[in-house]
Amino acid sequence: MRPPSRSFANKHEPLPSQRPDNTAFTQQRLPAWQPLLSASIVLPFFFLVGLSFIGIGIGLHYSSNSIQETEYDYTGTLPGEACYECAVSAAKFCNCNITFNITEFFQGPVFMYYELSNFYQNHYRYMISKDENQLSGYLNSLKNPANECAPYRVNSEQKPIAPCGAVANSMFNDNITLFYNENGTYVEVPLNGQGISWWTDYNIKFRNPIDGNLNLSEIFQGTAKPNDWLTEVYNLSDDPYNNGFINEDFIVWMRSAALPTFRKLYRRIESGNFTNGLPAGEYQLRIVYNYPVISFQGRKKIVFSTVSWMGGKNPFLGIAYLVFGSLCTVFAIIMLIVFLKYQGKIDDDI
Repeated sequence: MRPPSRSFANKHEPLPSQRPDNTAFTQQRLPAWQPLLSASIVLPFFFLVGLSFIGIGIGLHYSSNSIQETEYDYTGTLPGEACYECAVSAAKFCNCNITFNITEFFQGPVFMYYELSNFYQNHYRYMISKDENQLSGYLNSLKNPANECAPYRVNSEQKPIAPCGAVANSMFNDNITLFYNENGTYVEVPLNGQGISWWTDYNIKFRNPIDGNLNLSEIFQGTAKPNDWLTEVYNLSDDPYNNGFINEDFIVWMRSAALPTFRKLYRRIESGNFTNGLPAGEYQLRIVYNYPVISFQGRKKIVFSTVSWMGGKNPFLGIAYLVFGSLCTVFAIIMLIVFLKYQGKIDDDI
């Protein structure tokens, strides 16, 4: 066969303008380093990582186990339970009391949470059902909420809802107080609702609208409260620094949870005679039962918990470190046995 002509070969050569620059980077002549993974490097590394993770896991597990925690379910799904009548009737402002005992001293500060189960705050349509500009205090968004809030954008009278959206509409609104039985007399335990939200949420993300010298109730004139709320947003608290969009209970609720069972901080117990914690004894929760959960097969709990340097109780983190560290150590031992078994044979072959 006759070889291709020079004109044919030149036709397929790239033009000079199409050739990469003759540099170390474009011609792949940069210096490179490639580790040689020998047994003397891999085995110590696996042992070091494994033992380090085991040590950290033991510390995390011990710290988690040192946290005191107790919880009380007040859903009231069964006859005879304290809140059964409130749960069945679904009436607002229904009162029920739950008496319980703490058997050991809870070292302060003690944090009080409410826990909801089977509530999917992580549903995409639910999560986006709010107006960030409205919550940031923009006046034009106060009277003209975003379309994402529908069907909780306006009420039946076509008044704009503030705050709008499904997240705000479903805000937890049970009212809970705690009493301690001191020599036969129930004494109210001070519950602090300040500082329960993230600093960035309270000081940056959520802002009340400002319009000259008008007060909050005047600014919100012409808007409607969410359908399932019992009061307007400007009446959530008597404290001007805890009212409106900067109400901390509201801010805590608006941070959506990732899992269907979640806890949200309700109050802190760190003042009065309970600064150092909760003494052992009899307590009573007095609950104004407003929040229905029976319709979606949910449950409600009150949780009391102490904290450590790692935060709240979280056994999973310590277990995860222990499992990973143990696996690394086991693999290191297996590789060491294989190395010692075949090392002599490899030397003979060489």
